[in-house]
Amino acid sequence: MKAILALADGRVFHGKGFGTPGEVTGEVVFNTSMTGYQEILTDPSYRGEIVTMTYPLIGNYGINPEDVESARPHLAGFVVKEASECPSNWRSSMSLDAYLKENGIVGIQGIDTRALVRHIRDKGAQTGIISSVDLDPQSLVAKAQAAPPIEGRDLVRAVTCAEPYHWSQGPWDLSDGYREAAEPGKFKVVAYDFGIKRNILRNLVASGCDVTVVPAATPAEAVLEMKPDGVFLSNGPGDPEPITYAQENIRRLLGKVPLFGICLGHQLLSLALGGKTYKLKFGHRGGNQPVRRGDGHDVEITAQNHGFAVEAGSIEEKALLTHINLNDDTVEGICHRELPAFSVQYHPEASPGPHDARYLFGRFIEMMEKAKAVTRDA
Repeated sequence: MKAILALADGRVFHGKGFGTPGEVTGEVVFNTSMTGYQEILTDPSYRGEIVTMTYPLIGNYGINPEDVESARPHLAGFVVKEASECPSNWRSSMSLDAYLKENGIVGIQGIDTRALVRHIRDKGAQTGIISSVDLDPQSLVAKAQAAPPIEGRDLVRAVTCAEPYHWSQGPWDLSDGYREAAEPGKFKVVAYDFGIKRNILRNLVASGCDVTVVPAATPAEAVLEMKPDGVFLSNGPGDPEPITYAQENIRRLLGKVPLFGICLGHQLLSLALGGKTYKLKFGHRGGNQPVRRGDGHDVEITAQNHGFAVEAGSIEEKALLTHINLNDDTVEGICHRELPAFSVQYHPEASPGPHDARYLFGRFIEMMEKAKAVTRDA
């Protein structure tokens, strides 16, 4: 089955279709992780994006029902050099191709992904289209040019939960799989779902949190009525600036309850504090991003997935810059100068990715413990 990937700037790649036949548009980006394609496919933060994997062979360990970050894949399309047709792993239940077909995801393989990634790095991430039904390059380029860009769109509403729910599942264990918490955690946490990943919830439970997840537009007053010890601001897709309802809710929560944000949650906290965000040329996506912690020489290797960043100079009046990306000096973490609120741009839950930053969940616990102690003393 022939297929074409066409970019809005006119660059065209010919390959073979896999997954669901059809046509799809989205922002073409790349991820440098060698493993973790199943977690990437099901990460809601990829809503609206066509993801290119830089590792040449994808799908060799298949798909299983446990390594998912949400109920289904959310990305627009999937691009690989070669999709393995013979997965080999004791946990595998189906092939990558079958999984994409089951979930209606359009894919393309057999293209020069190295050339595609170099092009994106030089020209920037841009709108593209994958098609196995229209094989006219000029027609596809025109469609890509006419498709809406990712900037200015509220993609959170498409991935957030419809109703609040309680989460009690902890991290995966080799012998028992995922285990439910034996009893409610000590700290009551309300987690805003802007596109939340399940492994974040599992790490919160493992840290001693009793977690309730709420839709993205839940009013701050409704959250405070739940009397939480802390509020978590989740990851999510796209441009943070249009998510004005979340920014306003965060402003109302500041100083009333400890806040911890990851990825989009970090950007929304920064905007709520009066900061500014901007679009990166090609974003940070992968499990190998070096981040400096503080002003010293401590470095974390981190998992990341974002196309926007916080403007450093816009936030320093109200927040300390706690983490900096060593590749391009972009802001990777902040902490409010006076109030109990902090956030990071990267993913300490590491699914997929390294575990260098899991201490941040402990920092959230310490912040809530301190806040509870102050309340008791008062």
